[in-house]
Formats: sequence, structure tokens, C-alpha cells
Amino acid sequence: MGKTGVLNKIRLPQKKTAVKAAIALIVIILVIGAIVFMFSGEKKVEYSVLGDKEIPQDIVSQVIPEYRQLERALACVVDGKVYVVASRGEKPTSGYEIAIDKMALSEKDGTKTLVVYTKFKDPSAGTALTQAITYPIQVAETSLTDLPDQIELKVQYVE
Repeated sequence: MGKTGVLNKIRLPQKKTAVKAAIALIVIILVIGAIVFMFSGEKKVEYSVLGDKEIPQDIVSQVIPEYRQLERALACVVDGKVYVVASRGEKPTSGYEIAIDKMALSEKDGTKTLVVYTKFKDPSAGTALTQAITYPIQVAETSLTDLPDQIELKVQYVE
């Protein structure tokens, strides 16, 4: 066996050890993240974003017209299900977007607060846009069984 054969056999366990160490580090980071999330007092809320045709008619006809001009998140109950509506308010052109990123429920002093994390995207400079007033909105059906006491909208702008 030549020198390269011996060196490859010696280095192979080191590569496995490095891979094991990297996996162990990833596991540690995930565990720490889960612990921080647990102690932050927030409980993840499961949800599914609805397409335009899936939104209940009561929300389309009553809730959206009332709140579409505001930048906010709100919740309502329709047929026993809790829905969240996140809106960006009135915009002068097309190209403005909103996406619900995640939701979490926290409780402090007996008050339940639903935090709706959203991502906002504005149109790129120099892009040809439709000159029409728009109301970017996203609606989600949640796993909640009752309405929270408060709702907080957290926004992150993305490019």
C-alpha cells in the first residue's frame, strides 16, 4: 500500500468525526432554539393560508371591506373556526405584497395575545406597475378554538 492509501485511511475517521461534530452542533442549536421558544411564553399556532376562493363569504363581504384600508391583523370566528386577516392598507399601485410568516400565542397576566408575524414586500424601483389602488391582504384559517384577547402585527420587510 502506497503513502496515499495510508493517508486516506487515516483521514477518513477524521472526516466522520467532523461530520458527527457538525450534526451534534446542529442538534444542540435546535434544542437551544426550542428551549428559548418554550421559555419565551409563546406557543406556535398552526394555520393554513387561504386562496381567494377559499375565504368564507362572511369575511369577504363584511370583514375585508371594513378593515382593508388599515395595516393590521385581526381575527374573527366564522362557522366555529378562527380566521386571521392580515392587511397592508391602501396602496397606490400593484406590486405590494403581504405574507403571513408564522403565528404564536402568548399569555401574560391572564391576557392572551396572538402575534402575527408577516413579511411585507414593496415593488422594486423602476418596475412597470398598474396604476390602481390595491389592498394587499392575506387570510388564514387557524387551529385556535377561541379568539385571543389581543392581536399584535409584527412586520419584516423583505426584498
